[in-house]
This record gives sequence, C-alpha cells and structure tokens, in this order.
Amino acid sequence: MGESKRKRGIKDVGKKGILYVIATPIGNLMDITIRAINILKEIDIIAAEDTRKIAALLKPLNISHPLTSYFEHNEARKIPLVIKQLEEGKKVALMVTAGTPTISDPGYRLIKEAISKGFQVIPIPGPSAAIAALSVSGLPSDSFIFQGFIPRKGKKRDEMLNELSKQKRTIILYESPYRIKKTLKDLYEVFGDRDTVIAREMTKPHEEFIRGTLKSILERIDEVTIKGEFTIVISGLPKKKKS
Repeated sequence: MGESKRKRGIKDVGKKGILYVIATPIGNLMDITIRAINILKEIDIIAAEDTRKIAALLKPLNISHPLTSYFEHNEARKIPLVIKQLEEGKKVALMVTAGTPTISDPGYRLIKEAISKGFQVIPIPGPSAAIAALSVSGLPSDSFIFQGFIPRKGKKRDEMLNELSKQKRTIILYESPYRIKKTLKDLYEVFGDRDTVIAREMTKPHEEFIRGTLKSILERIDEVTIKGEFTIVISGLPKKKKS
C-alpha cells in the first residue's frame, strides 16, 4: 500500500471489493470526519438512503461518485446489485441520510450478505443521535438500552412499552414529529413520572434539549417547535426504597 493511502486510512486488498459503512452528520455538516472524507475520495460507488441528500453533502467537499438508492423498500432488490459491485472489486460506501447506517436505518442485511460472501466490511465511525443525546442527558450512561422507533400502534406497541418500562437501564428512543405527543403521553401512562430528556435539531442552529420529568415535559410540549425527529432519553426503573 502506498504511503499516501496509509495516511488517508484506505485499505488496499488488491481487486477484492470492500464495503465501507460511513456515518454522516446528523445536522451540522462540519461533523463529518476527516477519515470519512478521505475514504469517500477513493470509493467507486455509494449506496445511499437518499441520493439527493448525500450528493448535497458531498458537493462542498468536491466529491462526486455514482450513487445508487438503497433504502428499506428496495433493499431486497438492491443487495444483489451491490454485491455484484463488490465482486467486481469495487469499493462501495453505505450511507444514510443522517447518522450511522443500520442504527434504526437500513443496511444490516447488506452487511450480513457481504460478510457471508467473504468481503471486508469496514466501519467509518461518526455521529449518532442516540449517543449524542445520551452524552448530554445527565442520566446514567454506563448501561443503557437503545430501542429506536417503537411500533406505531396496536398490541405490539403496548407490549413494547410494557417491556421497556421494566428496564433498569437508561432507555433511548427515536420518534417522529407526528407522534411525539402521543408517545410522551403513552410513556407517562406506562412508565410513570420519570426523569427524561428530549433532544431535537441536534447540532443545528435551533438545537434544543427539553429536560424534566415525563409529566412536566408533557405540560410544556405545546411550547416546543414540533419539527424533525426527536431523540428521547428516559431514566430506567427506579430502585425500590428500602422500608
């Protein structure tokens, strides 16, 4: 491997393809890592959750590569096409609109298939909304459970909330602006009044953290701008007080 490639973190394994799993900024474009930029200069094709948004991210970096859409509803059809690129010795980047691929986003099936075919799969770490919110929550972070999005309705939603309510670890959820009020209400009814932090627009100019208990946040939620995805961090099941 040449000295310049070693410095940029590029692996050279002959003609065998490599799948790079590259994290992208969750809001502030300056959060993309130097290593990610260097890798992106060298890859051959990008499998992107949203090709337009990834193209917009890369344009200021003067990086331009062929892009192919890869999202939940075309995943089964696209996996063989991406594997074919790897078989041809291509370096492929897997990227989602914001954050780390496979974390409440598509990608794990492609990664599993690439591994089963003997291809290298290399993580290029970076932003994650779940970890960012947890890091400033002020809630215990030595042990936590990341659930992502809970089911929208019905029995599965009820069962999930009941199961999570028994967790002693800090709990991290994602929620859309369309369901945030209902989810907070349901959490309060099932969990009781626990310490909670809601993060929205993280790393963006209007970044906001709403802190309090579930009840107090519910009382203030109408004052909050309901825009963008929310990250909810909730304290685990309180320890029973000794009598």
